[in-house]
Amino acid sequence: MLTDSSQGITRRGLLRAFAATTVAAAPTFTNASGFLRGAGDIRRLKMYSGRTGESIDTIYWIEGKYIKGAVAEINKFMRDWRTNGVIQIDTRTIDIMAATHRLTDANEPFTLLSGYRSPQTNAMLRNRSRGVAKNSLHMKGQAADLRLADRSVGQIARAAASCRAGGVGRYSGSNFVHVDCGPLRTWGR
Repeated sequence: MLTDSSQGITRRGLLRAFAATTVAAAPTFTNASGFLRGAGDIRRLKMYSGRTGESIDTIYWIEGKYIKGAVAEINKFMRDWRTNGVIQIDTRTIDIMAATHRLTDANEPFTLLSGYRSPQTNAMLRNRSRGVAKNSLHMKGQAADLRLADRSVGQIARAAASCRAGGVGRYSGSNFVHVDCGPLRTWGR
């Protein structure tokens, strides 16, 4: 058994604390905003990208502190896959994604359709679709487009909206939900 005598912490004790806080901190729809304000000692993000074939499953926040290396991995994972551009993803968006995933009670990872978008990629997509905003929060690392195979667009959108932490867009025709840390608003069907 590993022990850090200066702190009095054992590996077993740490694992027990993680297990207890994971169960106790699991938010419900009624306390989702509390989760974003700091309730819960562990935050985890699980995603898959069909564009790159990459997966990520990381604990990025423990007991009030972001884990720098884990956040850097998320930044790289959410890069603009067309240009390979990486930007600092706003941790508020990461928190919204993690809370939404937890609220859906899904075991599968989110499928990330779009995270960061370079201005060039955003302009190209805007030329192809009227649904792409000129000043998209994707270009600031403040938005993500997500889907879950086992949950409907409505279920994901309701979970995200219950966080009351930013924008939530339903794109039922394309089977994804947009979440961002911008102003509180909802749109779509």
